[in-house]
Amino acid sequence: MSDFDTEVVSAVVGHMNGDHTDDNLLIARAFGRSEATASMMIGLDGDAGLWKVTDPSGESELRVAWPGAPISERAEIRREVVVLYRAACEKLGIEPREEEETPAQGGHPGGHPHAAGAMHGAAGAHAHAGGHPGGHPHAGGHPGGHPHGKPEDDGKFSTAIRGATWGDHSDSEGAGFMAAIMRGQATRDDYAALVAQHYFLYVALEEAAGAIAADPRFAHIHPEAIVRVPALEADLEFLYGADWRELISAVPATDRYVARIREVAAEGWLPGIVAHHYTRYLGDLSGGQMIAKAVANQHGFETKGIEFYDFGALGGIPEFKNAYRAALDVLGESLDEAERERVIDEVRTSYRFNAETFGDLSRAARARV
Repeated sequence: MSDFDTEVVSAVVGHMNGDHTDDNLLIARAFGRSEATASMMIGLDGDAGLWKVTDPSGESELRVAWPGAPISERAEIRREVVVLYRAACEKLGIEPREEEETPAQGGHPGGHPHAAGAMHGAAGAHAHAGGHPGGHPHAGGHPGGHPHGKPEDDGKFSTAIRGATWGDHSDSEGAGFMAAIMRGQATRDDYAALVAQHYFLYVALEEAAGAIAADPRFAHIHPEAIVRVPALEADLEFLYGADWRELISAVPATDRYVARIREVAAEGWLPGIVAHHYTRYLGDLSGGQMIAKAVANQHGFETKGIEFYDFGALGGIPEFKNAYRAALDVLGESLDEAERERVIDEVRTSYRFNAETFGDLSRAARARV
């Protein structure tokens, strides 16, 4: 058996749980858990992938051998995941997606070795925003992830953003901090610290989002139902107590992130606000949902403590994501090439701050031990 570096495993796990929740479920149903209702990747080695699966009998772990095992190289992981996905589709009689690269061309879900997390979903877990996350996160999910590969260029601005930031997403999804939360290995204090960072970010972001809500082109991407600060306040009171405001603090990377959001807002640069808005909210709507499930299972939360991830009032999440991407495409049509690139760079900036925040949170977690 070949063991992979922890950061590599975290990157792959974060990416699969952020962008490929449906694939996880297909694999579980095809390889031994035919009645599975949920499936989350929790690990891998050179011989197999490991999933935590929920079915009518409860939760259990499922180990599925790589079709071409054993493997020892990072680039081989993606190949085996793709082959496994295709084998699952064949077993279940489902038409697989067309991949931009064939499995033999290599690549991997994990991306860059310095995997460090998006608070969406997972990315990031992120992650990752349509989904990953958090890195991941984002951990959460990538805002608009494409199955196992970079999205094909269809000329749309939303696709250009996803394609140009694909590598950034992979970095952010794999944070060890977020992976620990997704696996149920992080402490309640670790999770509470994550919620605190969300609070500082969303106070700044939702102040900036007033400019979006006031613009008729984009008002529908920031409806009242998407506002997160009240839910974060409720979560923090549950996690810390009534005096939570005196107990929480921002890590240095969060301070820098908040400063950047406020700088963009002060400039009045609406496309830049959209860049941060996109990275955060669509990640929470994607990989963030896996974070909520993992935290609820580990700590026995029902609604309190994870209200931030409850977007029930928003209505149909897939429909909202589609409308959001359409709004990005409208925005792109109004920008020249230089401005389009500037927006993409701002999305990358957001991912970088996510990664740095997870690094700070990870160091803080070690200091608490």
